[in-house]
Amino acid sequence: MKRFYKKVSVNEVESGWQITLDTRAIKTVKGTPQVVPTKALADALAAEWAGQGEKIDPQTMPLRDMADYAIDMVSPDPGALIDKTVAYGDTDTLLYRADPDEPLFARQQEVWEPIVSAFETRHRVEFVRISGIIHHPQSEKTLTQLREVLGGHRPFALASIEMMTHLAASLITGLSSAQRDADALALWQAASLEEEWQAEEWGRDEEAEERREKRTGDFLKAREFWELAQD
Repeated sequence: MKRFYKKVSVNEVESGWQITLDTRAIKTVKGTPQVVPTKALADALAAEWAGQGEKIDPQTMPLRDMADYAIDMVSPDPGALIDKTVAYGDTDTLLYRADPDEPLFARQQEVWEPIVSAFETRHRVEFVRISGIIHHPQSEKTLTQLREVLGGHRPFALASIEMMTHLAASLITGLSSAQRDADALALWQAASLEEEWQAEEWGRDEEAEERREKRTGDFLKAREFWELAQD
């Protein structure tokens, strides 16, 4: 699409902040006014629009896409997203370890256990750790507690947490990243431990590394979205 505007503005409205392109207020893909909760997020969205050249490239506007998702998909029914996201707590990557006699197990214990233990303490939950690939369900009490934790987040935060959780295949990682003092890159690298282990053992594939780099960027952008949406 050819760029059709000259001026990008950030305006305070009754329920938040909204971008205008010249005099046209931005709407979501579904036609809902794209009103976001903080000026910081609105400023970042405005920067995406202002940074476009003669043609608009949607791929360079990930924050806009996440804002649309939060408004159009999450806000109408947060409970549906919570149910979808809490399922990752039952199959969380950080809970599935190698067999204790394998070298990878020690690495997983060293990297993953402090993250899981800190999460358990912070949210007063208890996880079952599993060695091997056979699924072992977490307790209903734990899953209920995880639902309550997710229920404490507003739609924009939930959109970010769901994306981070999906990319990492780990609800522990997604929720741990949704803290102001979180080292999101370190948490992402921890969740990617097995992939890194395989690369160290068998060598690196260029295409796989490119995919991994993109996923890293997507994860960090989701974390940025979470931070920008905080009051």
